[in-house]
Amino acid sequence: MAGFHFSTEVAVRFAETDAQGVVHNSNYLVWFEVARVAYLAEYAGGYSTIREQGVESFVLESHVRYLQPTHFDDRLTIHARVGEVRGARFRFEYEITRDGDVIADGWTSHACVDAKTLRPIRIPQNLADAIARAEGSS
Repeated sequence: MAGFHFSTEVAVRFAETDAQGVVHNSNYLVWFEVARVAYLAEYAGGYSTIREQGVESFVLESHVRYLQPTHFDDRLTIHARVGEVRGARFRFEYEITRDGDVIADGWTSHACVDAKTLRPIRIPQNLADAIARAEGSS
């Protein structure tokens, strides 16, 4: 997808569908998390590396736009990128595709906090640098 340099894949599990036979809306946020964790593993050493620095990352807001239904055993690609880094906050953006068609998109905003005090802190420089490299900016 245009502007996305990272993606990961999932297969829709039967347990992720609802009584109507389509994926329950809550699972899209789970797939966003799957992509976010994989992105950080690929580019920044993973969540564990960030946590070892005494930093936690909390989700502040999330938004999903559902464009097409998806069903059991569909193969989906979740594209992820970081669209903004500012102070303690950063924002992931996502597109979920099936056979090249966008079926959902959305974003999550996050804040870095000190693991002990839970007070906001600036994004660690090594994380900001890793994101800049991943997104092709300096």
